[in-house]
Amino acid sequence: MVDAKLELQDMEKSLMKQSAVRELNLYERIFQPCVAELVGTTFFVFIGCVSVIEDVEAVGRLQPAGSHFNPAFTFAVFLCGGIRVKMVVPYLVSQITGGLLGAAMAKGMTSTDNYARAQGAAFTVLQSENQIMKALFGEIAMTCLITIVVLLGAVNGKSKSPLVPFLVGCTLIINVLAGGDVSGTCLNPARALGPAVMTNYWTLHWVYWVGPIAGALIAAALVRLLLGDNNMRVLMK
Repeated sequence: MVDAKLELQDMEKSLMKQSAVRELNLYERIFQPCVAELVGTTFFVFIGCVSVIEDVEAVGRLQPAGSHFNPAFTFAVFLCGGIRVKMVVPYLVSQITGGLLGAAMAKGMTSTDNYARAQGAAFTVLQSENQIMKALFGEIAMTCLITIVVLLGAVNGKSKSPLVPFLVGCTLIINVLAGGDVSGTCLNPARALGPAVMTNYWTLHWVYWVGPIAGALIAAALVRLLLGDNNMRVLMK
């Protein structure tokens, strides 16, 4: 009887060890997420740029925006506790590098004439100082909206949903339809930087950094102060 109990206990311990979650190693904790950001941003920007370059007449409607492959999202997710501080800079470096690689791939794939006509898919919608404030407001508002969807769907505990990719995609479509002709609907500094570097096109480029980052920070503030669950909010707990 005693031997049977001991054997049963040993079996239970063995099963518990097997079912225990293995601690992630250094590669899985640090490097693998950065590789995912690099690869994802590269192909995201590549596909976005090619779609614009090969369809120049509809450029205002085809400018893509972001998934997590976006420095603006990274800032917001960090402020809402979704990633650790030591991962912020590696993520940003991976995203910026991916944006450059994606734009370079698009240049290598598309025809010289189409590439030149589309300015390499750089954001050329803004041509005068009179457009700046409207475009900047549009980038702030649209990035704020899509960032709120990301934060509530992927970070906030109470409202997390497996449907968040679909929800982000729907929000992106709405943003593109609403703001494509106003600012190009960038929402992503990494998407803007790659083509700008490839073509040396810097006209009002700062709008596509200030707008998305400001919008993401506003979204993070709204979630942390008002929209988040009890664990997320810093007020009215």
